[in-house]
Amino acid sequence: MEEHQSNEPQKSAETKSITRTHILIVALVLLFSVLVFFFWQNKQLEAERQRQQQEISETYLKLDSVSAELDIRIETIRDLGGEIDTLEALKAQLETDKKNLLTTQRNQRTRISQLNERVSGYRELLLLKDQEIEELKVLNTQLVEENTTLKVEKNQLNESINRLQQDTEELQGKVATASRLQIQGLSVYAVNASGREREGEFRNRHVDNLKIQFTVMDNEIAPIEGKELLLRITAPDGNVLFDVSRGSGSFTFDGRELFYTAKQEILYDKTSQLVTYLYDKGSDYSVGQHKVEVYTDDYLMGTGVFMVK
Repeated sequence: MEEHQSNEPQKSAETKSITRTHILIVALVLLFSVLVFFFWQNKQLEAERQRQQQEISETYLKLDSVSAELDIRIETIRDLGGEIDTLEALKAQLETDKKNLLTTQRNQRTRISQLNERVSGYRELLLLKDQEIEELKVLNTQLVEENTTLKVEKNQLNESINRLQQDTEELQGKVATASRLQIQGLSVYAVNASGREREGEFRNRHVDNLKIQFTVMDNEIAPIEGKELLLRITAPDGNVLFDVSRGSGSFTFDGRELFYTAKQEILYDKTSQLVTYLYDKGSDYSVGQHKVEVYTDDYLMGTGVFMVK
């Protein structure tokens, strides 16, 4: 009896020892798991940082490559005696973009996040439209299977679909129209040999060069792309100022071939930008009012006038 009682404290101590051992093992396992998790998380963050850095480096190299190509074009056009103002402005913008790419990573991530949110909204809208289309298809199938008494309703549905398609085409046309570029503030200056400028109305003796200046307005709907701006100057007698040696040519507008006086290429990036033409006619201008028109693609961007006395 006494031997049995003496064994009980010993067993209790062993039980407590085993329990502490188990707790210690569990704690060590948890600690190891936490360490593994933080190690894995750090590897993921490092991989993401390296991916972002790689993307920035690749974009920088692309910009640098375009910059090098622009240098070649600028040098070639300068050697040929052409105008390089537009290319030099584009070169400066590229250099600014390169600097911004390396110094505004946080802003880039914010911009990317904003664009992703906008894309998500577009996708949700598309999903809603897909659901609407599927519902229309199901309804159309049901109407086909019904008897002739329901054919009137089917025809009415087809008319609704046609109206929907017409509305869609009209909307697409409105979007295309809204994406067209417009100009504002078109001004015409007579520039004499000493560089003095006279605006709007002047005499032939004041004109060594004709300076036409306007602003292409910003447009969030228009795509970012290169644009060829065609300048058309019409004399009082209705004839267009035209000289192939000074950059004149022809284009098609409303199914007709028209002549333009000069052209200039710009890189349009949705923001407003100032455009300047310098035109040397090489002879006197006709007395009277001249009309100035600016075209791009297949539409008219804006007009202006100037008077020669």
